[in-house]
Amino acid sequence: MSQQQGDKVGETASQTDPFTLSAWILNQQHKNPQARGNLTILLNSICVGCKFVSTAVRRAGVAGNDVLGKAGSENVQGEDQKKLDVVANDVFKNVLRKSGQCAVLVTEEEEDAIIIDQEHRGDYCVVFDPLDGSSNIECGVSIGTIFGIYRVKSGSNGQLSDVTRPGVDMVAAGYCMYGSMTYLMLTTGDGVAGFTLDDFIGEFVLTHQNVKLPEYGSIYSINEGNSANWDVATRSYVDEQKQSGKCSLRYVGSMVADVHRTLLYGGIFMYPSDKKNTKGKLRMLYECYPMAMLMEQAGGLAVDGEGKRIMEKPPTGGIHDRSPIYLGSKDNVERIMELLKR
Repeated sequence: MSQQQGDKVGETASQTDPFTLSAWILNQQHKNPQARGNLTILLNSICVGCKFVSTAVRRAGVAGNDVLGKAGSENVQGEDQKKLDVVANDVFKNVLRKSGQCAVLVTEEEEDAIIIDQEHRGDYCVVFDPLDGSSNIECGVSIGTIFGIYRVKSGSNGQLSDVTRPGVDMVAAGYCMYGSMTYLMLTTGDGVAGFTLDDFIGEFVLTHQNVKLPEYGSIYSINEGNSANWDVATRSYVDEQKQSGKCSLRYVGSMVADVHRTLLYGGIFMYPSDKKNTKGKLRMLYECYPMAMLMEQAGGLAVDGEGKRIMEKPPTGGIHDRSPIYLGSKDNVERIMELLKR
């Protein structure tokens, strides 16, 4: 058989034997003889929520005022809620509650943690940003859902202390990006896998197996509009990148989109603290930790504003605590760590 014939056979096999997200999750479960399938059910429920939101996002342009525009309210962060924010939040709360696997939910859109009713209560806690980057909805920029999963503490039946824990305690994390295609990137602590939603069969199909970051990347991602308020280390790092003549700035303004590019191409994503946001702007539980877990599982690093591993930093300010974050390729992050520790 020629090389060309072999390539055609491989292409045909991938079209007739797709490795779906559901199959991948089951395969991960089989690697752990003690697994009972509960996490499998939970991840499949999140998958359903992502499909629903993906459809709502794609229809937003033609659905008009039914899903576009402001909802006329603010979330707990004081940010204007878009109508799709509210829809996405309700969808994920409903699918997670009905999965029967959750004890506690934390969402960006609500001030208090949600304790699941006893009849539907399970062994996991899910923290999530239902629609990250929603300010970009009306201009068609990629937006997404970010989530992290904890197992409840031994002896607990679901309480606030089960989620106010550092990222190292997470058992799974991921994000779903809604753009030109719908991608879902996921880790259960054994590497990172990426899936693309095939609209024809209605399933996420494995397209990025064992994602690995290059040790160095030439792309840096940061909001230069805030440069006047940056700390010395961040300003020095960006100046070095510019002066090297080898680097490019790419910044979408949607964390999911910027982190997705960083995960696939390498480089660094930075959201430092500044004079306006002295504790940083991104939330630890449902933005920093999940993205940091993905980066570390792909061979990268993620640190806070002191250059310390952010996954070990506890959310002492509660469920909506914030932190500066720098994440991406190992060499890039190690350089900013050197500058931060001076």
